[in-house]
Order: sequence, then C-alpha cells, then structure tokens
Amino acid sequence: MTAETLAATEHRVEDIDIEEVMRLLPHRYPFLMVDKVVDVVLDERARGVKNVSINEFYFQGHFPEHPVMPGVLVIEAMAQTAAVLVMRTLGETAIGKIVYFMAIDDARFRKPVVPGDQLHVDVVKQRRRGSVWRFAGEARVNGSLVAEATITAMIHDGASPRGDE
Repeated sequence: MTAETLAATEHRVEDIDIEEVMRLLPHRYPFLMVDKVVDVVLDERARGVKNVSINEFYFQGHFPEHPVMPGVLVIEAMAQTAAVLVMRTLGETAIGKIVYFMAIDDARFRKPVVPGDQLHVDVVKQRRRGSVWRFAGEARVNGSLVAEATITAMIHDGASPRGDE
C-alpha cells in the first residue's frame, strides 16, 4: 500500500445516509437534492446520490409532456454534496454553520436527467482558503456525463449572510 493510498484510507468515512445529510444541511423537501453521500474522503472528495422520481415537484412544469430535471437543480445537487463534504470535514467546528454558494463557473449540461434516473454527483476539492472552498463537480447517470461545473462556496455562521441580523 502506497503512502497516498494509506492517507486516503485514513480519511475515508462511512456512507452518509439521508438522516445524517439532514443533520448536516439545512435543506428540506422539496429542495433537498441529495439522498445519500458515498465514497467520502474527508477534505478531498465525495459522491452524492439522488434518486430522481416522477413525483419531484419540478416535473409538473418542467416539462409535463417531457419531464426533465432542471440543470440548475443538478448543479444544486453538486453544491449540496460539496456542503456535506465540507461539514463532515470540519466536524464539530462546523456546528451552527451553513455553506453558501459564491460562484458557479464553466457549467455544462451534456444530457437530460429524467424520472427513473439515479444521479451520481462527484465533487473533488480543488482548494480551500480560509472559509472559501472550490470544487470540481461532475454529474453522471449510468456512467455517462450529464453535467459539470466548478463551484465555489463559503462556510458562514448561522447568522444572515447579509449581516442584517
């Protein structure tokens, strides 16, 4: 076993189920876009899983005759997966904090995501500077790339990010 493999193994954590996701994120139905997070290596990478159901609220209007998951919600699934990784990486120091989007760069949508698909969202940390984190994200269905983006987020205490509270 190489030193790199050993280091990655030491930071690997158990899969994160929906109950733990909900403890780590403030999102709730209908805006929780991650059902579980697997293949987690703290401070490095994670894979979010979203089971896409015809019962999702957005299919009522996007598009009723040809339902397609909105691309922005695929990106939101990336952001939520990254937020789970950030919160688990920081551990107890993250209690009471929220991860906010700061930027979305180089977003590309390759194929539609439809009811019945299982969306696998991989995020890999590119860098961290203080409270700002940057991730490369890719979303796949059946191994085929459906979307990609680079996202930047900031961890913030639970007060209003505008500073008006």
